Amino acid sequence: MTTYADVRPTQRTPFARYRHSLWLLTKRDLHVRYTTNVLGYVWSILDPLLMAGIYYLVFVVVFKRGNTPSESPYIVFLLAGLLPWTWFNGAVSDFTRAFSREAKLIRSTAIPRTIWINRIVLSKGIEFALSLPVLALFVIFSGAHVHWQIVFYPLAVLITAVLLVGIGLIVAPLVVFFKDLERAVKLLLRLLFYASAVLYPVNDVPKGSLFRYFIDANPLVGLFGMYRSGFFPEDLHWSLVIISALGSLIFLVVGWLVYSRTIRSVLKEM
Repeated sequence: MTTYADVRPTQRTPFARYRHSLWLLTKRDLHVRYTTNVLGYVWSILDPLLMAGIYYLVFVVVFKRGNTPSESPYIVFLLAGLLPWTWFNGAVSDFTRAFSREAKLIRSTAIPRTIWINRIVLSKGIEFALSLPVLALFVIFSGAHVHWQIVFYPLAVLITAVLLVGIGLIVAPLVVFFKDLERAVKLLLRLLFYASAVLYPVNDVPKGSLFRYFIDANPLVGLFGMYRSGFFPEDLHWSLVIISALGSLIFLVVGWLVYSRTIRSVLKEM
């Protein structure tokens, strides 16, 4: 368990202290997840695998749908979207408890409280990275085609991290004052899953429809297109990528404003 002695200020520079404490907290999260459960690593990949299996059964086996224009199989399409969605969904869900879970430790440390948000983004991001070998295995054994657009994968990871930090800076402090926000976030995540083109290509949504306008404005859609572009290049739309990048920056700026104006009140409220 991380204690005050582990994260107290040292003679390092502020940035080095922050980085050291961030890594300590992230290692603790991963240690708890992987060493206190019998299945350990399996839990990180079990949820997206089960979801992919269910949706594959429903869309492909039962309704004979879900085929994509690409030569790559639909199961790869599903996993390429579900794995980053699991990172996003898990991080946003944990943001609602970022400050309340360890209020005493947060109040007793001198490091910036943003570390409690960033450690969630980092730990969930590492879990996402650890799940990528599963996607690679499905790509290999299914005979999926790999295209040069896979080089955009790191850029998608970077934009996702920026987006999550921005959302965390908004959700984590506000949920301290508005307890119902935790349930609202869970409901919103359920709706957002079906509105983020995780299960279907963007091109399947008719242009000009009200739902298509909502899809185009969703920053997750361009991100998932980037994640899948290495196997489904037709799913990469640069206009949506630009919306994702700008949306992530807007969330980051708004998040910092919300956090900076509420953090003192948050510490008093906890």
